[in-house]
Amino acid sequence: MAHLIFQIHLQEFPILWGFVYLVLVEDDEGLPYRVLVDTGSGFGECNQQLEWGLQVVSEMAGEKIDLESLTHVLITHGHIDHFGGLTYIRPRTPARVGVHELDLRNLTNYEERLAVVSHRLNVYLVEAGVDPEQRVRLVDLYKLTKSLHNSVRVDFTYEKVGMQVGPFEMLHVPGHCPGHVVIRLHDILLSGDHVLDGISPHQSPEQLSLSTGLEHYINSLDKLEAWAIGISLTLGGHHGPIQDLPARIEEIRSLHRQRLAETLTLLEEPLTVACVSKALFGDVNGYNELLALEEAGAHVEYLYQRGLLGILDVEKFEISSDPAPLQYYRLVGEGDRNI
Repeated sequence: MAHLIFQIHLQEFPILWGFVYLVLVEDDEGLPYRVLVDTGSGFGECNQQLEWGLQVVSEMAGEKIDLESLTHVLITHGHIDHFGGLTYIRPRTPARVGVHELDLRNLTNYEERLAVVSHRLNVYLVEAGVDPEQRVRLVDLYKLTKSLHNSVRVDFTYEKVGMQVGPFEMLHVPGHCPGHVVIRLHDILLSGDHVLDGISPHQSPEQLSLSTGLEHYINSLDKLEAWAIGISLTLGGHHGPIQDLPARIEEIRSLHRQRLAETLTLLEEPLTVACVSKALFGDVNGYNELLALEEAGAHVEYLYQRGLLGILDVEKFEISSDPAPLQYYRLVGEGDRNI
């Protein structure tokens, strides 16, 4: 069963470029599938770049491929740089849109989801020890890049259809996002943001959203490694292709082991997550400030869940139920077990 996969490069935000994929394939009965995997952000010229990309694909494939001719739009996960273009695409295509159950509300109840996560983020930043002025700025920045999107209709969810759409197989890999899936077509893996070349996919604490967090992510790497035997090429949502998937998975595991060890060493003295973030990632600006704080928090949370860390002055919780900065410290006598 022959197939063609086209990579379309999009500027998803001013400092973020990524890929969507157009797949042309027939199933065992000769039924054609014209599938767009992810949509870009919909921000700036992203939608126009997608349209231009489809025109180029049409010329290369020798057949007209546009939004109206798509049969499916498969979303790898519920982050706006991967599904935000649906606001533009949905009214222009008869394609059936699919997403995993755990990211369904990100698409269909977007406004509520944004409000809930913004509230949780504010509490998290208080506990991380971020000062009030910076906290307001970061929450506003978080909402700014997402304010142009709105809720869209979804036609099906992956578990409901048995984690398979025609020749496309899905595996649920929570961690980077609750409903993240990777998509397999024969010996090709479309990995979304779960595994990327040259960069470790961003992690955030499960405190912000259930089924995220470093534990879920590492467990999903293990699950993918066992499921993806025979994969010859992995295509991610950002950066270049990966030809040795097991080696790349081990590189990512190794990076997190190293970062966890660094975090434990830093917490020989009590520190807030904000202090850990600065020690791990230095002085960063703009949206990278928020990413660094979440990444540091994911590693602190992982260690705390395993009983390697304590929280200083927990008596303050008896005085007030309001969120307050937390200082974590390495528990005396605890080694590097369970890392």
